[in-house]
Amino acid sequence: MRKAIRNTLIASALTAITCQAVAEEQVNLRMSWWGGNGRHQVTLKALEEFHQLHPNITVKAEYTGWDGHLSRLTTQIAGNTEPDVMQTNWNWLPIFSKDGGGFYDLYKEKDQLDLSQFDPKELQQTTVNGKLNGIPISVTARVFYFNDQTWARSGLSYPKNWDELIAAGKVFKEKLGDQYYPIILEHQDTFALLRSYMTQKYNVQIIDEASKKFAYSEQQWLELFTLYKTLVDSHVIPSPKYFASFGKSNMYEMKPWINGEWAGTYMWNSTITKYSDNLVKPAKLVLGPYPMLAEAKDAGLFFKPAQMLSIGKNTKHPHESAMLINFLLNSKQGVEALGLERGVPLSAAAVKQLRESGVINDNDPAVAGLSQALSLPHEMKTSPYFDDPQIVALFGDAIQSIDYGHKTVAEAAKYFNQQGDRILRRAMR
Repeated sequence: MRKAIRNTLIASALTAITCQAVAEEQVNLRMSWWGGNGRHQVTLKALEEFHQLHPNITVKAEYTGWDGHLSRLTTQIAGNTEPDVMQTNWNWLPIFSKDGGGFYDLYKEKDQLDLSQFDPKELQQTTVNGKLNGIPISVTARVFYFNDQTWARSGLSYPKNWDELIAAGKVFKEKLGDQYYPIILEHQDTFALLRSYMTQKYNVQIIDEASKKFAYSEQQWLELFTLYKTLVDSHVIPSPKYFASFGKSNMYEMKPWINGEWAGTYMWNSTITKYSDNLVKPAKLVLGPYPMLAEAKDAGLFFKPAQMLSIGKNTKHPHESAMLINFLLNSKQGVEALGLERGVPLSAAAVKQLRESGVINDNDPAVAGLSQALSLPHEMKTSPYFDDPQIVALFGDAIQSIDYGHKTVAEAAKYFNQQGDRILRRAMR
């Protein structure tokens, strides 16, 4: 009897020692993201608070600006050396995970991830072949924001339709000067804006994924590029040639933006704060109306997950990685630390907390922009291939060829259609 009791006590002691060893096992994770200094600082703060709660888990931060981040991550993924946790983009799914196996399936960590806080429709957007490749942090859409001071000087109301937007260019030029423009668009912004118009007019997708090519006819492509030329010729937007003369820094860091000569933008609601913060006070960005054609059934919004958090397929610590993601998106400390730095959160728990603390304010431009986008008809989903880096770069080349006189509008439209179809066929193989 005594021997049995002694053996039981020994077994219990060994079990306790083993459990303690497991509990104290040191785990080293890597997490990567891109962004500006504000994003870096709040994320680093959140990681430190996670470490305080879980002293045995150390997270090495790998953060950069946007430029070069994708190429760096591509190299890491190709070499199976990607971080455990990554901030990822929705349009990278076709690049890295066509079959759903490019990232760790987060459904395997349901015990650590409170997925009930997320709308199943949003999770479906980041699910490939039944595998959850990322948790969408927030959703975002491109909407119009205007410099209130410059537009007041123009004497114009914010444009409510496409005709008013185009007409504003002439007023800006004549009343304020050649260097003043109603809006400033980089080539990816321009492409999204033109797609919005075409969607409103024709109510068709721009990409037919079933046939692995663009869905527009030759005449529709000509119309799209003609509208681009109209925007430039009407002084609504500056040409790429003029824009390039200011160098390669971020648009919101360029002098014409800061001093209000470029008086508006068509931009993601989730990133608008950094554009507004750089304006010379008292100027600020205010949300404008969304131009709609009278018979439009869909606004043609580019609506997508702003970013995701994914786990690398080669991670040795999926459990702890999932713990980190859940902390950042759903926990009181993580939500408080990150705030609105990555947009208005999708997590219901995060939204509730940030509303109660006053961080989410319906008058905030980012929040107001999301509310407007949600109120507009937007049933037509955008293919992630529309945001493919090669397609975006090709569009930039095409409009530049027009502005530099290398191609006519018709030649540029045909060139983009043909080359774009080739890119899509390769991308969808």
